[in-house]
Parts: sequence; structure tokens; C-alpha cells
Amino acid sequence: MLKSPSPEIETKPDTKLKPKRRRRIRDARKLFARLRAALASGAASLPDIALLVAQELPADAVAIYVARAGEFLELAATYGLNVNAVGRTRLRIGEGIIGIVASSGDALNLPDAQNHPRFAYKSEIGEEPFASMLAMPVKRAGRILGVIALQNRQPRLFAPVEVESVATVAMLLAEILSGAGATNLPEEGLGDSLPRRYAGHVLSPGIARGPILPYGAAPPIKQLLTDDPDAELVRLNKAVDKANKNLDGLISGSLPGGNASRDVLEAYRMVAQSAGWLSRVKEAINDGLTAETAVDKISRDLRERMRKIADPYLRERLADIEDMIGRLMVALGGAAAKPERADGMLLLVRRLGPADLLDWHSRGIAGIAIEEASPSGHAAILARALGLPALQVDRGAVEAAHEGDEAILDAEGVTLILRPEPEVVQVYDRALAARSVRAAALAAYRDIPAITQDGTAVSLMLNVGLALELDQLERTGADGIGLYRTEIAALAAGGLPDVAAQAAEYARVLDRAKGRRVQFRTLDLGADKLLPGETNAGEENPAMGWRSLRVGLDRPAILRRQLRALLLGAQGRPLSIMFPMVATVEEFRAARDLLDAEAARVRPAPEHLECGSMIEVPSLLFQLPGLLAEADFVSV
Repeated sequence: MLKSPSPEIETKPDTKLKPKRRRRIRDARKLFARLRAALASGAASLPDIALLVAQELPADAVAIYVARAGEFLELAATYGLNVNAVGRTRLRIGEGIIGIVASSGDALNLPDAQNHPRFAYKSEIGEEPFASMLAMPVKRAGRILGVIALQNRQPRLFAPVEVESVATVAMLLAEILSGAGATNLPEEGLGDSLPRRYAGHVLSPGIARGPILPYGAAPPIKQLLTDDPDAELVRLNKAVDKANKNLDGLISGSLPGGNASRDVLEAYRMVAQSAGWLSRVKEAINDGLTAETAVDKISRDLRERMRKIADPYLRERLADIEDMIGRLMVALGGAAAKPERADGMLLLVRRLGPADLLDWHSRGIAGIAIEEASPSGHAAILARALGLPALQVDRGAVEAAHEGDEAILDAEGVTLILRPEPEVVQVYDRALAARSVRAAALAAYRDIPAITQDGTAVSLMLNVGLALELDQLERTGADGIGLYRTEIAALAAGGLPDVAAQAAEYARVLDRAKGRRVQFRTLDLGADKLLPGETNAGEENPAMGWRSLRVGLDRPAILRRQLRALLLGAQGRPLSIMFPMVATVEEFRAARDLLDAEAARVRPAPEHLECGSMIEVPSLLFQLPGLLAEADFVSV
């Protein structure tokens, strides 16, 4: 849960800070105060901003470049450089230091810019006297609007406080430029009415067609700076409380899959509870930013840092943070609220956290396209459990889409089509109609016993991994669950629950099965299914290396806790357990010995306990006689 920052404001300088850092902090706050006054008086033109930045940070020269149509950056304002170059000097995206910053979206802090290998000399600018440069991208919603660059005569690196201050100025510039009606920005042209196709990766299979609903692009912030930090901190506290109450209501309310969804949201809440970034929001408010601007600034900093993290699990947590930030911005009034209903619409977002996905599902969406997601992330796991078609799509889709545009989400052909041609719509409509007919025809067989032509009865069972999916038992008429993948809930929750929580989950599964057979597979972790903090340790072939049962045997406490939870969850009912990725009979025997040891301790004991093995590792095929002599069943 989001933690409310203390409403007190530190007005005295921290005596532990070095004098130079204290001076720079004072300079930054003075700059924001002057910017606030300029914005209030309507005198915040680009030349005015360049002058203020140069005077207060300080800098010997400041240049503001604005993106123009045709992949160009044009010098739009300057202090300290040749003003006659304004409107004349242009750089291509990727050309020179300014172009590199625009192309990469990352700042450059250089003590000797003119000796940088990509420095582009422009004689008309007059920057020969300057050595150091700090170039900061001006961007909004992932779109580059320009670059602001500070230069000094002395070779030096700009201090972190100065970099933070310039990043804030860049954010303010982005709001000013995007709020100027885009008359000076690259035009979209006629392309936004033409069909667009975006490839990607499957998150959850299926096909859906309907109006697109792009969501999450931040609207312009109405007020950027404040002269009353106390009032802004009060607003922030109230917004935090409101966002927390909304999340509590979502967790305690009626959710698809009940407790399984709640487990995911509780894990999400753990991320929110550790949100130390709110203390940085408080600092930004003390510097003169409004609550919305401060949240936006700190969240941008977090996004940039997390995008550079190699760990895919930590990168996936970015979606959870985006979810929290979105809820906080809505509570502050700085973001559009969701529509009450979105029946049949295809949601298009940059990122999606678990709370948001379940919220959107309750509003009736028919499919999801996400620019930044992974198949092992919360959103993908829940989408599969909910049966929602979902795609990870290439960047740029959110900007190209307009609410209400016709769209096709093909998670089998791995394509999102915006504004499809009429003939393409006809093809997909025929395919969807055929699927409906086929589904209706198959439904007629639901209650017919599965018997082969020679009279042999066959059990048709489900393959599931979350309690959310158990509704399919009644819908399909399945005879039971042939494979319950216990690791899926752990991956969705971001960690292994304790014994009591695991036992409660397994009891719920058996309750929902109503006496039908359930075969629980123990944790199949490793390879591409890693919990936080785990790695493949540079294995050449992780899929056949240290994973699944080998992890459990190397860390018997984990396996024993799960086996104990399964026995407790059975509550005396019949229980079937199978071990994954068994490579030798000796491995199976060692795992069964652990099960027998736990079974001797747990009461009530299962009415009937079966222990089996998955046959996945090729070497096990050559040991079948020995395995079949020890296992109660095998599963292929």
C-alpha cells in the first residue's frame, strides 16, 4: 500500500550537506520559484526559460532545441550562444551530441563535449569557448519533443543536483511544448487514418475484434509549479489514502477466481508498500513542484532506471509501479478516469499491472495489447487465466491509435491491426464466426462420455495453474485436472507463499474439483520460470539443467514445505502428487522419500496417496521398468 509522506516541510538546510551541494540545492529551488513566477505571469517563453536556467544553475550557455517535422531538431532559443542561429541551426535526429540524446532518449553529461567523437560542429552557433555540456531530452509519453543543453567554459561534470534540476526543467518544457497546440512539433499527417500493423509476442492466445481503447497517455498537467508546498503535501496525502482505499476495495471485492486473484493483488500491494519513491516526491514538492508534477517527475526517473535493469523480473515490476502511479494520478485529478464500461473494446496500453488488468476485465474488455510486457509477467499470467487474448506489441502503437478506431487483435497470427482494410475485416469476421460455430458444436459433446470405438473409457482432464481457471471444470465438463501447475501461482505472486497459504490454495482447488481427480505437479521452477533473485548461473542449457525436481532436491526445505502443504490441503481427501523433470529413478526415489517423511507427520492423512512422475527427460525412457515399479502413475 502506498505510504503517506509526512506533511512536515524541511525549510532549514541539512547541516550534513557539503556547502557546495547546499548552494546548488538553493539555486535549484530559486530557479523553480522564478519559473513559477514566469509561468504565472505568462512570460515563460523559451528564451525566458533559457535565461532563467543560465542565471540560476548557473551555466555559461543554454540552448533549447525543438523537434520539427522530418526528423530534425531546430535551435529554438538560446542564452550565451549566437541568437542569430535561432531558427537557422538544424540537426538531424542522431546527428551530434544533441541528436544522440534525442535518438536515445538518455541524457549526456560530458566534461569535454567538443572532443566527443560524435560532436557536430556548427560554425554559426559560436560554441567554441565552451567545454562541458549537459544535454537532456525533452519528452512526453515516450515522444521526443526536443533537447535542452547547458554548457560551461570550464571542463567539469554537472553535479547530480544540477542534473536533477535540468531534468525537471525538461519535464516542464515538455508540458509547455505539448500544450502549445503542436503547431511547432512534427505533424502526424494522413498516416493516422491509414491501416497500421504491429508485430510482437503472444501473451495469451485468441483473436478479438472491436474498437480500440488506448489508455495511459498522460494528459497535460494544468499547473506545474506551486508556491504553497504545504497544500500540495496535503493533496498528496489525501490522494495516497484514496488510492489505497480503492486498492483495498478491489482486493476485498468480488474478483474472478476469488482468492487466486487476491493472492496476486496482495503481492502487488507488497510492491506498493515498499514505494520509497514517495519520499522523493515529497522532496520535489518542497522544491516547488505541484503534487502531479512531482509524481510525474519521480515516476519518469524510476522508469528510466528500471528500463536499464537486466533482470527481467525487476523490469516486470515496472508495470506494477506504473499501475500505482496511475492510480495516484487519478486520485490527484491529473489523469483521466477509466470509463465505467468498456464492453467489447480492445485495450491498448504501454504497461499493465495486475490490479489494473483485473479492473479492466470487470469493465468488459475483449482483449489486451501491451507495449512493454513479458510472457512470465503478472499481466500475461492473469490474461491466460482469464481467457483474454493478449499481445505484447511493438512500441508506437499507443501513439498511433485513436479511441474508437476499429482494430483486430490476433494473438495467434501475432499481429495487432489498427484501422484494418474492409477485406481484412471480412476475413477475420468469417474466421470468428467459424470459431463460434465450432465452439457451439463442441459444446454439444460436453456431457457425452468419452469412449473410444472399441469401448474404452477415456478421461479428459484440464491443464491449469491458477484457481481463476477452475471455472473451466464446469464449463467444459472435464473429468478432473490432469496437471495443476503449482509454480504458476508462485510466479504470479512473485515469491513462494508460506505453508499455510499454500495449503489453503490446494484445499480450494480440491473443493472446486468436487471429488474429481486432481494431479498436483510440484514446483517446476528454473529455466524460463525464475523467482526474484534467482538466475540460471550461466548454464548452457537451463531447460535441462538445474530446474524443477533438482531444485527441490538441492533445497529440500522448499520441497518438504510444499509437500506438507499439499498433505494439509487434502484434509484427508485422496491426493495425487507428481514430480517434474525426473531424470533418474534415484531422483524419483529421493523425492518420494521426502513425501513419505512428511506424510508420516501430517494428520489427517489422505484417504489415498498417489505418487507419480512426469516423463519429460529422454533418459528416463530407458529406465521405465525401474520407474514403473516404484511410481503409482506416470504422465507424459
